Amino acid sequence: MNATPQRTLAPLVPERFRDGPVVIAQLGQTLDGRIATVTGASKYINGTSALDHLHRLRAEVDAVLVGVGTAIADDPQLTVRRVDGAHPVRVVVDPNGRSPQHLTMFSDGEAPVLVITKPGVRTPEGVEHLEIAPDPSGTLPPSAIIAALAARGLNRVLVEGGADTLARFIDADSVDLLHILMAPMILGSGKSGLLLNPVERLDEARRPETRVHVFEDGDVLFTCDLRRNWERS
Repeated sequence: MNATPQRTLAPLVPERFRDGPVVIAQLGQTLDGRIATVTGASKYINGTSALDHLHRLRAEVDAVLVGVGTAIADDPQLTVRRVDGAHPVRVVVDPNGRSPQHLTMFSDGEAPVLVITKPGVRTPEGVEHLEIAPDPSGTLPPSAIIAALAARGLNRVLVEGGADTLARFIDADSVDLLHILMAPMILGSGKSGLLLNPVERLDEARRPETRVHVFEDGDVLFTCDLRRNWERS
């Protein structure tokens, strides 16, 4: 299979997704589905082409969303630095107010920051605060998060991490497009990329319509349309 230059991947979001909210999720992992070693090391599993692709995704959306665990562990900037484009609004899902004041995105002034919590939870200074009522399990429903962001004009959302947050969105059927970046690497241990609700039969599995792109540095991108399924003949 020939390597696919980055420019041939546009548009990243198909035209039919232009109306209404659209949620894109991205996951970088090894051939055996790992996103970090047993010690938590994850930089950098994927290569430079994958990083370019991630930044292009950020430039395509209104908001990029991470869970508070990823915000604390990685202290990400969540900006567009490797490609041309505007920085998205940075969203941290932090139900119980765990975000420390010292996170870079809270003070760098590069783009607005929105912290989503349960009602009555305090947030760091200098960030916008959005409260959402939890569901009976105590978690913030992905559908409610998407609706609240859309009400603010943030219709195109990239769920960037971590794996647990991404899994919650997929399990809630709240992801439209899933981009999986596969690195030519085998760890054999460590944190798994996707841990979804279990299914008992193969006919319960998601079968997204998928396209494959190979980057020059060996990473493989799977673009999965979760709104469309393929059927086994």
